[in-house]
Amino acid sequence: MTIQIRAAVARGADTELSIEQLTLDAPRDDEILVRVVASGVCHTDLVVMAGHLPTPMPVVLGHEGSGIVEAVGAAVTKVKPGDSVVMTFNSCGTCPSCTDDAMSYCYEFFPRNFFATRPDGSVALKDGNGAVHSNFFGQSSWASHALARERNVVKVDAEGDDLALMGPLACGLQTGAGTVMNALKVQPGKSFVCFGTGSVGLAAIMAAKVEGASTIIAVDMHDSRLEIAKELGATHGVNAGSTDVVDQIREATGGGAAYALDTTGLPSVIRQAADCLAPRGRVAILGAPMPGSEITLDNTDFMSTGKTLMGVVEGESDGDTFIPKLVRLWKEGKFPFDKLVTFYAFDEINKAIHDSHAGTTIKPILKIG
Repeated sequence: MTIQIRAAVARGADTELSIEQLTLDAPRDDEILVRVVASGVCHTDLVVMAGHLPTPMPVVLGHEGSGIVEAVGAAVTKVKPGDSVVMTFNSCGTCPSCTDDAMSYCYEFFPRNFFATRPDGSVALKDGNGAVHSNFFGQSSWASHALARERNVVKVDAEGDDLALMGPLACGLQTGAGTVMNALKVQPGKSFVCFGTGSVGLAAIMAAKVEGASTIIAVDMHDSRLEIAKELGATHGVNAGSTDVVDQIREATGGGAAYALDTTGLPSVIRQAADCLAPRGRVAILGAPMPGSEITLDNTDFMSTGKTLMGVVEGESDGDTFIPKLVRLWKEGKFPFDKLVTFYAFDEINKAIHDSHAGTTIKPILKIG
């Protein structure tokens, strides 16, 4: 049996979304029907809307959904109707990465998350004219209801307004915090610098504070964002428009940072992140670059000082353990990501996207159900 839902549909690159009534398939044996309570707006959604990635349209986007399980397929045992869940990224479960519990590097990460179809190529949504692409990041949560799978639902101890907050833990906040805690493994007493203080960068700064970093430096073009970063744990702020960004970081850290993180995806900024490292320093990159962009480093410096450059996807996180960890830290007051959030009604989705582009909102969340 199908159900009627409301969903925000992207019908072309660089066009506004339309809220429409669509038909959603009943869950298959391996699927979970979630009534969406809220869903974050992530930079990845905006990149797809701009046409920079080959996600087919028309499509329902959204990949930071939280909600209540309404029904489960016959093969599902992980959750039951009534459970509160966060929907995170999808993975295959059988490739070498997945069997090593490194699901963010799933060999099928791109098709499972960006192709907006089920693994068999089918879609779960239809309008009066035919198919609408679904299954974006295994969910398409800019909708009143979404279909997910056991691989990408995470049970959380939250309900009501608290549950509405939780969606961004599925991607943006998980990515920033996880890069610090899981990938870089920032150690107590060490120095950390973050280039870019959007929601991902600010999550990283909060995580660095949790991990006990002694010097935490935020780098951004906007002084207002640097002030927010300091409220959340940064000890120093450096305006990215300065001509001596690397020198300021080296001075603040006594010779160079132990860890650096780039959230911008800009090759020139990645070069600064590498140049500001101390010997044996590690830099992680997770910003979404334009296709074909390349990174240039000083080969002699990089080799002779034993530096490490690493790419990171989704914070190298296992959502089943890491998302509940972030929820616990939030409840303890150690990861106050609610300070980054602005809520919007679902019908205000285009305004939320505009505000995200303009930088007037750090992390928009759509209240849907």
